[in-house]
Amino acid sequence: MLQVFDDTYFMKKALQEAEIAYEKGEIPVGAVVVCNHQIIARAHNLTEALNDVTAHAEMQAITAAANFLGGKYLKGCTLYVTLEPCQMCAGALFWSQISKIVFGASDPERGCIALKTTLHPKTKIIGGVLEEETSYLLKKFFIEKRNLN
Repeated sequence: MLQVFDDTYFMKKALQEAEIAYEKGEIPVGAVVVCNHQIIARAHNLTEALNDVTAHAEMQAITAAANFLGGKYLKGCTLYVTLEPCQMCAGALFWSQISKIVFGASDPERGCIALKTTLHPKTKIIGGVLEEETSYLLKKFFIEKRNLN
């Protein structure tokens, strides 16, 4: 069977990272960076494990991708992330000059779109890829978290 490497395929890979975060008790956000149809970085939230508010999946993925490429710019790369990037992550993505951002679930309160965060002028952004699946994992996490407290 021919494997199609499209936005859904790569978002499923980001969702696998989110599931790893979920299992670790982290807010379940996962990300992958793709260049030339190849995953060059995989990451998930590590804010609890690292005791670091900046250890979002996107930030981890940017660093890993830059290390893989040997440079700070991610031109020609696409970030797949299960939740719309926050203002901090969008700012880092601006500076990385990433070509495309694809996200799953929207974040109408803290997301970069609602907050009108400026992305790099050449960056394309697409939302809603596997939105139902990515939203479900986040909702499940927070429901369980509330029930424990």
